[in-house]
Amino acid sequence: MITTIIIVAVVVLLVLWIISAQRKFVNAEELTKNAMSQIGVQQNSRWDALTGLVDLIKSYNEHEYNTLKEVIAARSGITASSTAEEAQAQEDLIEKALVQVKAISEQYPNLKADAMYIKTMDSVNTYENQVRMSRMTYNDTVTRYNRLIRQIPDSIVAGLFHFTEKQYLKENTAKADMPSLKI
Repeated sequence: MITTIIIVAVVVLLVLWIISAQRKFVNAEELTKNAMSQIGVQQNSRWDALTGLVDLIKSYNEHEYNTLKEVIAARSGITASSTAEEAQAQEDLIEKALVQVKAISEQYPNLKADAMYIKTMDSVNTYENQVRMSRMTYNDTVTRYNRLIRQIPDSIVAGLFHFTEKQYLKENTAKADMPSLKI
């Protein structure tokens, strides 16, 4: 009788631990999805501001306008279920378009001096900072999630419920390099 009670108590504790661990993993995974979704929201804002810049460019150079419209048409939204690679691909596409816009603005000083251009570029820079913060939040959330599913004994439950490691967003090494200040 006592043996049966001990076995039942151990089984109940084991089931409660499994349920608790699974809930913890679901919570952490949802936080990573939310963080990725926030990146998508910020990227959409950047795309909208970039579209405004492209519309300004139309009056200066029709060919460049068409090229940039094609780049913008290639965009895809980032959602909670997007991968780190998909988010990075969109980031690279935005960067490519911004480089083109900045090159065009150098060719047309009137465009660069246009109040709408200046205001929109300020918005793009603001959204870029927000994307940077969202990326940091995502990577921090992924760190906590990955740590949870790798630590024993919870890793056993993670394996049972097929929780797998999430990928980090990669740092843009081109932006990290300090430009030379030599004259």
